[in-house]
Amino acid sequence: MENNINNPEIINDIIKINNDRIEGYRKATDLATSHGLDKLIPTFQKFIGQSEEFIAELTPYVELEGKEATDSTMLSGKLFRAWMGIKVNITGDDERSLLETCEQGEDAFKSTYQTALADGSDELSQNVHSLINTQLSKQLEAHNIIKMLRDSKTI
Repeated sequence: MENNINNPEIINDIIKINNDRIEGYRKATDLATSHGLDKLIPTFQKFIGQSEEFIAELTPYVELEGKEATDSTMLSGKLFRAWMGIKVNITGDDERSLLETCEQGEDAFKSTYQTALADGSDELSQNVHSLINTQLSKQLEAHNIIKMLRDSKTI
């Protein structure tokens, strides 16, 4: 018999990492603007939109369990965004540093999704499990784009 009940805490953790990703790419957009790296902005905006879509897809599953979807971020994400600004502002290669920190953010995103899939296999319905896998696949494509941009900036 399929599990039709979802653990809202697991789904809210995934929403939090998406909120972190949105805030991270907003910070990256600000840094790109201030450092004359405007060509990166459309990519960053695309990934903001992607996470907004992911949240919209996940929210109904939290609400079905009588809970509210979180609008908060993780403390680690807040610290990471502060580090992003420091790193980009003190290095000589602004574009590479910015892309490296974006890739680190994508790694944290991937890790959160993989943990949810592994640890929550008995606490998530097949529909949610499938949705999380689909979102993870899309995020891995985003990660590869950031990595490709970063690698094109090798010294």
